[in-house]
Amino acid sequence: MADPGQDFPTVIGPDATFKGELSFEKGLRLQGKFEGKVNTPGRLHVGKEAKLMADVEAGAIILEGEARGNLTAGDRIELKQSCRYEGDLNTTKLVVDEGAVFSGHVSVGPDAVKGNGAANTSGGGNLKMGPRPQGAPMQGPPPAKVAT
Repeated sequence: MADPGQDFPTVIGPDATFKGELSFEKGLRLQGKFEGKVNTPGRLHVGKEAKLMADVEAGAIILEGEARGNLTAGDRIELKQSCRYEGDLNTTKLVVDEGAVFSGHVSVGPDAVKGNGAANTSGGGNLKMGPRPQGAPMQGPPPAKVAT
């Protein structure tokens, strides 16, 4: 079995808070707080304890913690059971675990990420998934609007 650290050689730990623009080549595991913008051909993993308030363009995104912002992934986005996400997403593949909380617009398919992340409005739609769990409020500014 491959070393999971090789998939995510960069880590922002649970006691770290970072604001700004972030880019990396391979993978990043977020365990702390990040606010700003992420641009990478690699993978972003937002851990259960993490809080992400950012617009993200990545190869792949895995959400387990709280996230707010617009997400674009060339390969896939995975919303795990513990995830709480608010924003718009564009991806070629979407995996949503039972129990994930998601509020926003979604565009999925091979054309969803063409044209710098612009949504393919013919295939997109609104998706609301259950109420936010008690005691787990989303914090931060509202997600940015996607220009179409």
